[in-house]
Amino acid sequence: MPFAGYLVSTGQMNIWGVGLAGAVGCVLGSLVAYWVGMYGGRPFIEKYGRYVLVSRHDLDIADRWFARYGEVIIFTSRLLPAIRTFIAFPAGVARMNIKRFIIYTFAGSLPWCLGLAYVGQKLGEKWNKDDTLKTWFHRFDFLIGIVGVIVVAWWIWRHIGHLRKEKSELENGVQGVE
Repeated sequence: MPFAGYLVSTGQMNIWGVGLAGAVGCVLGSLVAYWVGMYGGRPFIEKYGRYVLVSRHDLDIADRWFARYGEVIIFTSRLLPAIRTFIAFPAGVARMNIKRFIIYTFAGSLPWCLGLAYVGQKLGEKWNKDDTLKTWFHRFDFLIGIVGVIVVAWWIWRHIGHLRKEKSELENGVQGVE
């Protein structure tokens, strides 16, 4: 999207066309993940989820959240980096209403795509003329890497705890007690 915004700055594209195309692309790509989640996600996750640190506890939480806040979750998740990429799968697993999923995916994706294109448009003149942006962004590489490692470590630690608890409950014959 930022590169498309750069092309807007050169006059080759229109900001609204770029934003709409990006949002439609988000919806189409998300539908694939939604259907994968809907038509096989839960049994697959229940069987193999432990290998990617997803427990039944996580599935139960997702089901409850989508039942109560599905539209809000989809809309706000489309505005968040990284999360926006993965939210369609759990929406499918939770069998969120497909029409609402499409509407809120589009509604959340449009401002995201327009925003990224706008940033690309405004930075377009500086994209190739000098290394000011490159130097400025590279100052934060180390910090971003450290934050990423901390988030991944927390996620793994949390999920290993849930998987151990689930395994212990199964071994003791006490299933579903929380």
